[in-house]
Amino acid sequence: MLGGASITLFHVRGIRIMVDWSWFVVLFLVIFWLSQFYGDVLGEGSSSSTPFALAVLSAVGFFGSIVLHELGHAMVALRNGIGITSIQLWIFGGVARMDRESDSPATEFKVAIAGPLVTLAIAVVLVLAGLAATSPDEFGKATMAETDSGVSGVLAAVAWLASINFLILIFNLLPAFPMDGGRIVRAIAWWRTGDRTAATRFAATLGRVFAYLFIGAGLYMVVTNSIFGVFGGLWLALIGIVINGSARAASVQTAISGRIEGVFVGDVMDREPVAIPGELSVEQALDEYFLRYRWPWFPVVDAAHRFLGLLVRERADEVPEVSRSTSLVSDLVEFDDGTFRVRDDAPLDSLLGNQALRRFGALMVVDADGRLSGVITAEQVGRALRDATVSS
Repeated sequence: MLGGASITLFHVRGIRIMVDWSWFVVLFLVIFWLSQFYGDVLGEGSSSSTPFALAVLSAVGFFGSIVLHELGHAMVALRNGIGITSIQLWIFGGVARMDRESDSPATEFKVAIAGPLVTLAIAVVLVLAGLAATSPDEFGKATMAETDSGVSGVLAAVAWLASINFLILIFNLLPAFPMDGGRIVRAIAWWRTGDRTAATRFAATLGRVFAYLFIGAGLYMVVTNSIFGVFGGLWLALIGIVINGSARAASVQTAISGRIEGVFVGDVMDREPVAIPGELSVEQALDEYFLRYRWPWFPVVDAAHRFLGLLVRERADEVPEVSRSTSLVSDLVEFDDGTFRVRDDAPLDSLLGNQALRRFGALMVVDADGRLSGVITAEQVGRALRDATVSS
């Protein structure tokens, strides 16, 4: 009810793993291409069952590798106090959505390098598994993926997954912000200069240079029909366009966030939020809150005033009238997984890219113990930005 257009697949330690609709397009294309690939390697038709089964398993392994890559970023971010709202797979890979930027060059470097290290570990394990199962010459033949090479299907799949993870590693380490390599460059520049804004501007500029190189190389591949084909050229050009847009957006956001540096969520929030106690009956919640304030939702707190989640009017209305006096609000609350809360000591600029605030219009503010201390709206963040612009 409160989510977006993405589909949640599962949760890992409270982190939602989601897929955008565009991911299904890529999944179909990967399976289609790999069916032909394994058909050629095994000397069978792409429509036979073995190449198709290997294609499906390889596609699952490929996207599993991307999820593990993003989980590497996420776990290091969590250890450094940076919240993770979700990991989303989409047409160009995956992204871990963090609720704020790193607070130091060291944290930025550790978060940025974590994903590539996970990908490197995956590739090494796959290579070792392949070498343990067969001779180096046989595994090398599988890696070359020659037509009708005579290698087994499982070995071909292991070799392909190892190769694709090495390619992901190399590509991600290119210094093209906001890719991992670009974030590493930003961390180093930040460490050398002590200025995060200048470091971001430098990394974003470098990212746009690489973006134009990708676009140019992709168009050249299309025109010359190179070994990677027209599809590979178009794909590279599209990646360049996405990187260019992301790098440009990072530059703009950095310029904006610099105006509110030193301002925290607690400085701007509404300190008197209206919250429903969890032990209240649904009947009381409807009479004393929804009918009185006419709001579509309310935050719910426990006896210690800790934020539990949200109660939406439609959920309360669904309870039969005869049961409303005995049904508790806590039984209907949509428990929060961290998406709709923010700490009161979080920098205000950490909310500029917050997807939940943009979609929902407000976030619940909690203290270090999880107690509800306020509410902050998108309007309040916008007002703080306007005030900072006028004062500067």
